[in-house]
Amino acid sequence: MMTSRVPAAVDALLAILTAAPAFAEVDVVDGPAAVNYTRLKRLYVGWQPTSAAAVSLTQDFNAAGARTRDEAFTIACYAEARAGDTVMKDRRDEVFALVGEVETALRATNSAPTAPTLNGAVLWAHLTAGDLTQVQAEGSLAGLAFTVTCQARI
Repeated sequence: MMTSRVPAAVDALLAILTAAPAFAEVDVVDGPAAVNYTRLKRLYVGWQPTSAAAVSLTQDFNAAGARTRDEAFTIACYAEARAGDTVMKDRRDEVFALVGEVETALRATNSAPTAPTLNGAVLWAHLTAGDLTQVQAEGSLAGLAFTVTCQARI
């Protein structure tokens, strides 16, 4: 018996983002970061630098009889743009553009009608929150910690 839709949802989110043409030059990373910074733009799924939780979830019975359960969860994500210069506006614009592409990838289209359901893993998924960080150290860096919130039935 399935106890959670979290594993399928995270896998589907990674698959959708990895396949999106907008992320061809972006490292899409599953979970915590390795220390290989060969690309200047990265997108992490299931990790944020200020959070220990990859996913936070709650479950409850759907109705009397306890035959099905509702599950709500948020997937921690983090987008980052860095460069050797000190122009913070450019990094900020780049990181918001990255997260904008995540939002676009989660919208239904004719070619991706199941994107908002993470390919059927959940009832729906969408971006719900974000925190911007900016750093000037050996260049400029903008990071945007954000969450993808999902609702599922198990």
